[in-house]
Amino acid sequence: MRSRFAAAQAAVITAGQVPNPFLRVTPTYHGVITVPSPWTVGPAIDFLIETADRRPIRVAQSESLAEAARYDVETASWQVRAGVRSALLKLWGAESRLAVVQRRQSLQERLVSLLERGFSAGQISALDIARERTNLNQMKLTTAETVRQVAEARAELATAVGVPLEALQAINLTFSAFAETRKIPDTTRSLRDYALRNRSDIRGMLATYEASQSALQLEISRQFPNVTLGPGYTFDQGDNLYTLAVGSELPIFNQNQGPIAEALARRHESAARFLALQAQILGGIDRSFAIYRTTTKVLAQADALVADQRRRQQEVKRAFDAGEVDSTSLALADMELLTMELSRLDVVIQLRQAVELLEDALQRRFFDPSPDPLPGSL
Repeated sequence: MRSRFAAAQAAVITAGQVPNPFLRVTPTYHGVITVPSPWTVGPAIDFLIETADRRPIRVAQSESLAEAARYDVETASWQVRAGVRSALLKLWGAESRLAVVQRRQSLQERLVSLLERGFSAGQISALDIARERTNLNQMKLTTAETVRQVAEARAELATAVGVPLEALQAINLTFSAFAETRKIPDTTRSLRDYALRNRSDIRGMLATYEASQSALQLEISRQFPNVTLGPGYTFDQGDNLYTLAVGSELPIFNQNQGPIAEALARRHESAARFLALQAQILGGIDRSFAIYRTTTKVLAQADALVADQRRRQQEVKRAFDAGEVDSTSLALADMELLTMELSRLDVVIQLRQAVELLEDALQRRFFDPSPDPLPGSL
């Protein structure tokens, strides 16, 4: 991408160049007149005069193409950053889940141990302990699967960063960016405005359209032919002869209608591509914002359920401290709370993924803690 941008910048220099003059030398031999010399030499220089502002139009076209190439570099840079962020978010989610599922497995192992003691004392039925052992086995499989997801996410992060996995293992990663996100507006209006004003691919497509407009203007200007001036000098048998030749293409058989029609079609194509990209971006914003709003509501419900479950767990804990319930009842209450916290964590991960979709839809950082509010929205 950077090499293409450099080539586009060089094309601006090329577009602004003035055509070099053309030197002609026409020696002539006289078969009759031989005194003082049968030879005459007539050098002439042809200067091309471009009409209808062709050079400024070419420069404008090249500058638009260079601007489009620069925005392509920005788009590619965002895509690389988005890949790293996506892999890092996936690793954060996997490691967060692993910590909870390991705690839940340890608690389930303690619960099974308590039930086995109760079964030995004849207080617990075989069916109850079999059910909890099955739950324990399922939790072990869940833990193993989560470990695999952590390893996979770490490998994806190494690939996104472009370093070997072994090098990444030695790095102490921080996930503080995912702890909180910037405030997101309540409506999509400011999000739409921000995206259409700031997304690099939108601005690049606009620059491409400007280049197609300049290309059309250039073809229209070619209806007016360039002019060639050719001053010359000839020394002929002691006489100094000066000439001034004027030449131009005669637009008799065509007035450049074909290239104009092609340039017009390419401009229409560029406009259609811009409108398609705009519709795609706006649709992506609506979709990601809808997911974000829905997930936010689900998280509020999950918070309420966790708070309710924590209140019940505290009641069981107080009853246990008072000797009213046994260790098994307390372990079951702890398990219910931990299971609900795991469910809430899954919703939190989904919410961060929804924010990730918004980031990509707007090409704007929401996980970055530095202040960068949306204009007119925050």
